[in-house]
Amino acid sequence: MSNSDLTISDRIQRKLDELTRAERQLAHSILENYPASGLGPLTALAKGANVSAPTVARMVQKLGYKGYPEFQAELREELKAKAKNPIAKHDAWAVGAPSGHMLNCFTDAVIENIRQTLGQIDPDQFDTACEMVAEPRSRIYIVGGRITHTLAEYLFLHMQVIRPEVVHIQSTSNGWPHYLLDVKEGDVFVIFDLRRYENNTLKLAEMAHKKGAKLILFTDQWRSPVNRLSDITFSGRIVVPSAWDSNVTSLLLIESMISTVQNLCWGDTKDRAEALEDMFDQTMLFRKFT
Repeated sequence: MSNSDLTISDRIQRKLDELTRAERQLAHSILENYPASGLGPLTALAKGANVSAPTVARMVQKLGYKGYPEFQAELREELKAKAKNPIAKHDAWAVGAPSGHMLNCFTDAVIENIRQTLGQIDPDQFDTACEMVAEPRSRIYIVGGRITHTLAEYLFLHMQVIRPEVVHIQSTSNGWPHYLLDVKEGDVFVIFDLRRYENNTLKLAEMAHKKGAKLILFTDQWRSPVNRLSDITFSGRIVVPSAWDSNVTSLLLIESMISTVQNLCWGDTKDRAEALEDMFDQTMLFRKFT
């Protein structure tokens, strides 16, 4: 993946092992309130991270920027991208819309999103997330937002078959306290939050985190504010030639997780699936041709 494809957060994550102790301290300070943390003066960033101004200058150069102004300009562009509404997104691509058929143009964009997303994901971290979801001693809570609730429901319906103790938190916040009553330390929240990030989702994450739950976040390349609380974050690329963002990369990761967790739980999953099929037969929900 070229540097032009990476967000500043991506660059920091890639360089962490190469940074000095002071530079890593600065990097973590930036990521805690990303990207707003780097929008002020260099001296303010240095003071907030408790490092020297030369440390900021050195790390910015290690990330591939000529200086702090260039670094800051890119942060501002990322902030604009995070806040784009559907009309602004449409205007951004419509001016230079390619002449090819939309099916091909859209597919090309989705394939590139998948390529970049998979290039950023650590397979060991993905396996760890699946093991967290498969852990029978933990209850799993799944929650999405205004649009991403459809992704949450898709994952929930499959996890209901795969394992017990799975809860789908509905997207209206007035019912959240009821769900949070029984959360215990070690339970797992799978949270979907893509731009434009929802304040209610962040509040839920904060409350779950405070109760000792582990958080798995599905978000975009700019990363939801929930990222600062999450144990594992999957950042999918979402930009396509449309006024709306694409959820294809998130769905790819979800279905990969479903397959992996199913295999981890297969003994119990097989019994649950057989019991479910028996109930389907009794209710005659599906039409049979044999």
